[in-house]
Amino acid sequence: MERPSRERQRESEDEEESADEVLTCPECGSDEVVTDDDQGELVCDDCGLVLDERQIDRGPEWRAFNHSERQSKSRVGAPITETMHDRGLTTTIDWKDKDAYGRSLSSEKRSQMHRLRKWQERIRTKDAGERNLQFALSEVDRMASALGVPRSVREVASVIYRRALNEDLIRGRSIEGVATAALYAACRQEGIPRSLDEVAEVSRVPQKEIGRTYRYISQELGLELKPVDPKQFVPRFASELGLSEEVQSKATEIIDVSAEQGLLSGKSPTGFAAAAIYAASLLCNEKKTQREVADVAQVTEVTIRNRYQEQIEAMGFR
Repeated sequence: MERPSRERQRESEDEEESADEVLTCPECGSDEVVTDDDQGELVCDDCGLVLDERQIDRGPEWRAFNHSERQSKSRVGAPITETMHDRGLTTTIDWKDKDAYGRSLSSEKRSQMHRLRKWQERIRTKDAGERNLQFALSEVDRMASALGVPRSVREVASVIYRRALNEDLIRGRSIEGVATAALYAACRQEGIPRSLDEVAEVSRVPQKEIGRTYRYISQELGLELKPVDPKQFVPRFASELGLSEEVQSKATEIIDVSAEQGLLSGKSPTGFAAAAIYAASLLCNEKKTQREVADVAQVTEVTIRNRYQEQIEAMGFR
């Protein structure tokens, strides 16, 4: 009774060994063997010898000419995502009351689908912990949409929140506060220029609590976050002010020279970038008032004046 299982085991081992072997051409000895999916052949790329033909095509049997056709004909679901509490693995029932052919459902079927949707939403979260996680990730998604950050930042923020949840760092703190701090940390990790003021604007939590929670979770989770580079804010601020590429280049140069002289230490990166843009706009004859620059950068005019004086002296104009 044990022989068939042993034979199958040997066969599987032989298959694994053959899969690990590197194919070489028997004619020229080259290992540049490529697969021609159109012809179903295994061909040597150097001498052109056909090693194998009539291979099985393991691709889809349907054709698609654009993204929407490919999505509609694909038989697999969306990839796993950390932005959903169940990682997107549960079933969702479409809100459209239509069948597979696009025909409207009867009133009896509509009430049945409504009942199924309601129960589906109920069973997606099995306990209070999952409901809280669902709420927190929805908050992260809402704030990320308001800030206009890419999808990668939402994924990183969701991972940071899950790590904080596993380490029991949320106990005694608000869910929204930790979610906002995780989003801010994700922006810092991904190099997306968003200040704490901007994140606090889209959150329902005071800025002081966000900063305190951010420092706590970054220390407890060991997040390696580099200081914010003021140059990251220059393109966005200049674009909102309608300034040219020349002004952006000059502002970047001002920041580099000032940083070399140690003026950046202990200064707000948004205020430093705003002052550099203001100075560059004067030097390039595209003058913007301090009030205009301050409104875009969300800093005070006093901050811009103080940083401006330091940067001008560093550039040697006085």
